[in-house]
Amino acid sequence: MTTQPLVYIVDDDEGARTSLAWLLSSVNIRTECYPGPDAFLQAYDPHSQSCLVLDVRMPEISGFQLQEQLNASGAELPVIFVSGHGDIPMSVRALQNGAVDFFEKPYNSQQILDRIQLTLKAAALNHPTRARRQLLRERLKRLSPREREVLDQILHGSSSKVIARALDISVKTVDVHRASIKDKLECDSTASLVRDVLLGFGSDFAKPSWNGLSPMVA
Repeated sequence: MTTQPLVYIVDDDEGARTSLAWLLSSVNIRTECYPGPDAFLQAYDPHSQSCLVLDVRMPEISGFQLQEQLNASGAELPVIFVSGHGDIPMSVRALQNGAVDFFEKPYNSQQILDRIQLTLKAAALNHPTRARRQLLRERLKRLSPREREVLDQILHGSSSKVIARALDISVKTVDVHRASIKDKLECDSTASLVRDVLLGFGSDFAKPSWNGLSPMVA
């Protein structure tokens, strides 16, 4: 797990990437630069204490599309947008989708540096919670579709008998699924299972859309 703060820079403008990387290196902030979203996604470490400086307009996919992909995957990566063609509707869209800030090029070096430093500090403070959520998110991928249905019922407080009736299976089968879920999520009891999931993701996890894992972004 990476512990040193990291700034990902994704911009198809080589000069802009190099300039920002140099600025950050001058205050000992580690950076990784990528010319487009595809290269970034191949290298992105969801366990890192990091933030993303992202250009809006790029040839492969737009910065907004990359932000949507990250949100849909459950990534909790703070995003700072930059654009040479920014306007108010564009900045509003970015912020509504969870971006930390939006800078229009050419931006003030000190202002973006201050924002990046504050964002990295916040990321460091939130890192233990984010790491717990990421670990649980990875464990959830081990569950079968039926186990996910059973887990959803458990989070609603349903007993094995109620779950059996709702899913049209036997109580014994429900209990087998319960044991498998606890084993795969590495929880030693139903109480700890519910606690870990709800503390990790909140009440939104128990809503019908939880299977896609998209609502689980802090």
